[in-house]
Amino acid sequence: MIKLHRRDFIRASLFGGIAAATAPTYAMKVLEEQSKVIVNANSRVSLVTGTNRAEMVFNALKPFAKEIAQAVGNRRIVVKPNLVEKDIQLCATHKDTIEGILEFYKSIKKLENVVIGESIAFDQTIDCYDCYGYIPLAEKYKVKLLDLDEHPYRVHYIMDENDFLSKPIRVSALLTDRNNFVMSVARLKTHNTVIATLSLKNLVMGAPLKDPGYHSHASASATVSSGKKIMHGNGVRAFNFNMYTMAYHIRPDLAFVDGYEGMEGNGPTRGTPVDHRVCVAGLDWMSVERVCLELMSINPDNIGYLTFCAGAGMGQFDLNKIEIIGEKLANYIRTYKLPNNVDRLMQWNTPLNISTV
Repeated sequence: MIKLHRRDFIRASLFGGIAAATAPTYAMKVLEEQSKVIVNANSRVSLVTGTNRAEMVFNALKPFAKEIAQAVGNRRIVVKPNLVEKDIQLCATHKDTIEGILEFYKSIKKLENVVIGESIAFDQTIDCYDCYGYIPLAEKYKVKLLDLDEHPYRVHYIMDENDFLSKPIRVSALLTDRNNFVMSVARLKTHNTVIATLSLKNLVMGAPLKDPGYHSHASASATVSSGKKIMHGNGVRAFNFNMYTMAYHIRPDLAFVDGYEGMEGNGPTRGTPVDHRVCVAGLDWMSVERVCLELMSINPDNIGYLTFCAGAGMGQFDLNKIEIIGEKLANYIRTYKLPNNVDRLMQWNTPLNISTV
């Protein structure tokens, strides 16, 4: 495990403890000093349906072609899929989805700038690339497949609910570099730690890196660990807060959520399929999240990290102020079964009994 020195832990710990137990207003003021948030005023979201994943992706991105080309310019495009772990296709971004994305970038003459980067939860990312058919696809379009665990990192601090002490984690420099154009390619899924996982969570939980030799939580030791596990903060309050604070440093420039086949129940890997046949895309990631929650019939007020981000003004979260282009939203709303432990997940919105910490 790489040794990291503690800096400003008292300040960060007090901040983490206060902000986790209150509304995010104070947190926003402190964090803005560290990383200014540029909110995308474009709250248009495309909603597309169909029977072919690749075509759906292309059609969902096409309305934003000019804006995406301008935003990319000469920047490197980092496509971040959602692979999680191998051998469970329902949890992972389908290769046809990636092909539709690469065809789109080819159509706007930006394909030469594209790399695909991921850090899966367990084991080696290359195994997921192989398992899900990404390697032939990368060869076809001449794009690089990167294991983020093997690339440069930056150190960020997150809060732990057990002791309110800041914990250092290594985070992908590729995803935190605002000179890159970062595209999050998520799946429409419920989740057993935050109720719903969409474009933001795909980035902020893919960014924390694993030490060499880390294979599972059971293998964690004093010398081998995973920033993803530490990021959970030993509690639902800390986990939601940590994702919110990380959003100041890592957030999608372009959000895409594949709901061709969604997942309900005990996601992100143990849920069951929903034949939904939709996909959602937009340059304002918060607008995309909001539309996705509506498609799943999930109350947005129940999602802690997104509630914090909305309160901090990171994007448009008012459905009435989001312009939906393409299909009519009301025609595609389903009721997704929530995780079995949803009552516990809702504790993010309850006071923490500090006397027990």
